[in-house]
Amino acid sequence: MGNLEDFIKSEGASFPGKTYVEELLKPVFNDQRNYLFDAMFDIHRAHVIMLEEQNIIKKDEAREMLRGINKTAKTNVNQLTYQPQFEDLFFMIEAKMGEEIGAELAGKIHIGRSRNDMGAAMYRLVLRDHLLELLQNAYRLSEALLDQAEQHVETYITGYTHTQPAQPTTLGHYLLAVYDVMQRDIRRLWAAYETVNQSPLGAAALTTTGFPISRLRTCEFLSFDRIIENSYDSIGGADYLLETSSALMTCMINTGRWIQDFLQHVTREFGTFYVADPYVQVSSIMPQKRNPVSIEHSRSIASSAYGEALTVMNMIHNTPFGDIVDTEDDLQPHLYRAFQKANRVMKLMYAVIATLKVNEEHARKMAGKSCVTITELADTLTREYGISFRKAHAIASFIAKKTTSAKKELYDWKIHEINQMINGFANVSLTEEEWKKIISPEYFVKIRSILGGPSPKEVNRMIGERKQKLKMKKQDIENLVNELNNRRMKLAGYSI
Repeated sequence: MGNLEDFIKSEGASFPGKTYVEELLKPVFNDQRNYLFDAMFDIHRAHVIMLEEQNIIKKDEAREMLRGINKTAKTNVNQLTYQPQFEDLFFMIEAKMGEEIGAELAGKIHIGRSRNDMGAAMYRLVLRDHLLELLQNAYRLSEALLDQAEQHVETYITGYTHTQPAQPTTLGHYLLAVYDVMQRDIRRLWAAYETVNQSPLGAAALTTTGFPISRLRTCEFLSFDRIIENSYDSIGGADYLLETSSALMTCMINTGRWIQDFLQHVTREFGTFYVADPYVQVSSIMPQKRNPVSIEHSRSIASSAYGEALTVMNMIHNTPFGDIVDTEDDLQPHLYRAFQKANRVMKLMYAVIATLKVNEEHARKMAGKSCVTITELADTLTREYGISFRKAHAIASFIAKKTTSAKKELYDWKIHEINQMINGFANVSLTEEEWKKIISPEYFVKIRSILGGPSPKEVNRMIGERKQKLKMKKQDIENLVNELNNRRMKLAGYSI
């Protein structure tokens, strides 16, 4: 009992108790300071200018408010620490502005708004920046994938299904597939951006305000695309967080899958890829080792980014449909860390792919093994000799099994041996030239020139189209980022 009394005494007799301060208020304050500081001042500026334009405050009041806002915005954010007299960072900043322009004038800055719509707006502004940064890094990695694909349109590799050697393709065809998946990831991130970049300002606590504010004007000042019209939705809707988390999770899962392939290709046994020296480590005890740590870490960081985003989904699950600003105080850092980690993956894999070397000769040799061209035997028997595909498949399957049991490769058989096996099923004899084509990875790939196929001509066509689109998309996002930065600078320097 004495221990409990000591605990209660140490906690204090009024709000906030010591544990509440240490385990909640201080961590939340630090997160707000680290992530929301600049966005908060942008919102202050936009709101004050709007209040003056709507004749809710006087021009000289607005001018003095902006001076106080801009002066306080120059505070060294790293020196801000939690102070018990303030509930959080926002009340501390209001007090600091009060020291500069007077408490009465600083208090007027809060006319017609609530911590609810202000908090949601800050989160959206910060997430907007995170999404744009990830998109820029995703486009950069996309460019590296296309560049490597273009260099390896005729680099023949083994394609796998069920982790088993399946059919020959080219590295260019494979990398183009990775690229196309990433473009869908990018589209999902853009969709999340569109959902995020909407203004909740003016919703106030939930039902707007009796002051004649202009929601459209603050939306314009902060470069949101549009307002969230329904004020209840502005505060209650959390799907912008869910959509962002979902897009990020999907991107990291997709990226982790092909990163896993890369780890296989860099093994000594596969020997297809050679990672540049700056991105490998030598073992402390085994000098022959070239450990592909850049790829290994990318895989694990991608999983960690996924986990952080999944945490956000779980934290929103079953929250009431209403204000979740307090919940967001705890969940937002998970999302910021998810973006930080996702960007690390994009940057690391850009470095790996941009400098990657490929053992083309070895890859070509492997693409001629394990009976991976045997499908072309079935195709040839059907196409050239009119044998039903099921029967042709049975013939090809028999020869493949015979080749494997004899510990041979297809190219080890003489043509008369192949024809002898075929003749057990059908009265057909292949020519030497036909057999050479059947066992050739180059021929296998060349004749698969159907839309989207691996033939060099078709892959070159796809690469050409994608390079043009990528160039435009990169320019578009560069223009958007520059426009947002310019408009933000204009808002920061706005004078009344």
